[in-house]
Amino acid sequence: MATHGILAWLVIGAVAGWLAGLLVKGGGFGLLVDIVVGIVGAFVGGWLSGALGISFGGGLLASIITATLGAVALLFVLRLFRRA
Repeated sequence: MATHGILAWLVIGAVAGWLAGLLVKGGGFGLLVDIVVGIVGAFVGGWLSGALGISFGGGLLASIITATLGAVALLFVLRLFRRA
């Protein structure tokens, strides 16, 4: 993978993780955890949008939206297990 591809994953992951941290009651978790949550959230969001037949289009903004929604879903599930 090219360096700019990895950099794009990191930037999208960081933005998506940070936004998800803000949306799911509470703040971010720090840069590294936000990136991990955002990248994992991108996979979750991609899977969910495919399973539901939803498309946000292409490009950077659509990637951030998809990753953020996936990260929000991931954080919601993680916080459910954390409380149990």
